[in-house]
Amino acid sequence: MKTMDMIGLALGRLRTSRLRTALTMLGVIIGVASVVALVAVGQGSTQDITNRLQALGTNLLTVNPGSAVTAGTFGGAGSAATLTLADAEALESLPVLAGVAPEISSSQLVVAGDANTTTTILGTTADYPYVRNYELWQGSGLTDASVANELRLAVVGASTADDLGLGAADIGTEIKIGGLPFRVAGILQEKGGSGFQDPDDQVLIPVTTLQKHFSGSDAVRTIAVSATSADTIAAASTAITELLRAEHGLGLVEDDDFQILDQAQLLETASAVSDTLTLMLAGIASISLIVGGIGIMNIMLVSVRERTREIGIRKAIGARSRDILSQFLIESVTLSLVGGMIGVLLGVAATYVIGSFADWDVVLDLTTIALAVGFSVAIGVIFGVWPARQAARLDPIAALRYE
Repeated sequence: MKTMDMIGLALGRLRTSRLRTALTMLGVIIGVASVVALVAVGQGSTQDITNRLQALGTNLLTVNPGSAVTAGTFGGAGSAATLTLADAEALESLPVLAGVAPEISSSQLVVAGDANTTTTILGTTADYPYVRNYELWQGSGLTDASVANELRLAVVGASTADDLGLGAADIGTEIKIGGLPFRVAGILQEKGGSGFQDPDDQVLIPVTTLQKHFSGSDAVRTIAVSATSADTIAAASTAITELLRAEHGLGLVEDDDFQILDQAQLLETASAVSDTLTLMLAGIASISLIVGGIGIMNIMLVSVRERTREIGIRKAIGARSRDILSQFLIESVTLSLVGGMIGVLLGVAATYVIGSFADWDVVLDLTTIALAVGFSVAIGVIFGVWPARQAARLDPIAALRYE
């Protein structure tokens, strides 16, 4: 018997008992739909993490102070005041760095007209937007001259500008920070939230101005630097370490009094964790496919018993064992394949529903869909072999006598 004839016969048999066929395919449908939807959510979260980390800066490294030691007890990372503006100026001489932005922060009340808000005032330099991957929406940013002359200029983050009711027309107007007047030089383009801290809720001012009026110290909380390219990040980290150890007068056996965080390492770690969670979700969803396969095997075994006389008649008129085997195996694969295709449609629909109502990022990958369908077909083959072999091995005489 030709393969197309067997497929037609299999579809005909499945149409004769539609309800049983639908219930048999249900496990495969749920399994494939779950795999497609959950993997899409997992890949979407991976992409979201990647985008968030990349948005923090281009080829970014952050240099943080070390841990303070009090009575033999180590404080948290960054608790020591071991980095200064002089360190940032020294780092500017490294050719492997494309930008250096020291950061000193203070929380202050900002007043614009009748509106006010308390937010982070970040003292930094002209390189900050480049290093931290910000863009200007209106106006201009900080300049080397404003830092050198301790000018009272402010570049307002998007969220802070909204809170204060500032727009394009307010460039050049005056706001008060901590009671002191500052001129609005520019407004940053909205960047979007990242974790618990909104990167748009801040005001940038020259680092020297913040040092003079609000901190009274040249200790910095972080020095953000950008390597010239992704390939030079490792070389940049080594060069920074050597320079700062020399600047701080550390001996060969002394530990670093600073820490360097590599954005690429954070990205790799976050992606690895997210990929693991995605695989775990896919594994859990695949259990439904296995359950569906067991259902297919069960219904095919029942079908073999119901059609014992039919099998005997077919063998008596010349059907070979492999014809019987192929027929039942094709019926099993057809069940799983049709169920898989319906599951893909439901999975795609569920993915868009989840993305719309939960406001999650989702990524539909054709490879995932193809693997889900392929796995469902494999389930049909694996769980259909035994019933098909049972049918093929029936003795025709015994089958004809079966009631």
